Amino acid sequence: MNLSAAVVGEVVWVLGIVGWCIIRYPFERRAKRVPVVSNRRSGSEVLGLVSALGGLAIVPGFYVATGIPEAADYVPRWWVILIGGILFWVAMWVFRRTHKQLGRNWSITLEIRQQHELICAGPYSLVRHPMYTSFLLMGLSQAFLLPNWVAGMAGLIGFAVLFFLRVDKEERMMLEVFGPRYRAYMAKTKRIIPYLY
Repeated sequence: MNLSAAVVGEVVWVLGIVGWCIIRYPFERRAKRVPVVSNRRSGSEVLGLVSALGGLAIVPGFYVATGIPEAADYVPRWWVILIGGILFWVAMWVFRRTHKQLGRNWSITLEIRQQHELICAGPYSLVRHPMYTSFLLMGLSQAFLLPNWVAGMAGLIGFAVLFFLRVDKEERMMLEVFGPRYRAYMAKTKRIIPYLY
């Protein structure tokens, strides 16, 4: 069977999304058992989460299922698909390590849980927000895997909206809870790209 690069890219993307769901599910179930002490959910945060879901799952999923918008397609290259596959694998590795390191502290929204701890080990020793790093890598991999200007770029746009609507609020919340410890941690680490940003 002779598979085209476009089909392989779509299959890798689908497998990556399935992997994302498999990784997140047990942590989401466990997190529901830990009481929330403070919830900072806001309209802008919901907008960011919807944008990320739309850009990283709904728009590309619609494209993979229907081929629409076909007018935005371009010719894929095997080397581009390979880069996309590697990026998606790295994204899922960071995503899983981040969840594992957070453990009972993990939350999909801006929440402080009972006995919340400041995590500075594992991927958190390199960046303050490795979960966003994994989303950035997912968005980049999507741009490589899906040879369509709309579906491919939707992930980066969705990630950017989530990141810029939420990261400042998240850091303010952590400063309120952990004070000087978090400020010292901020001084030693970058936000999402080690040594750069």
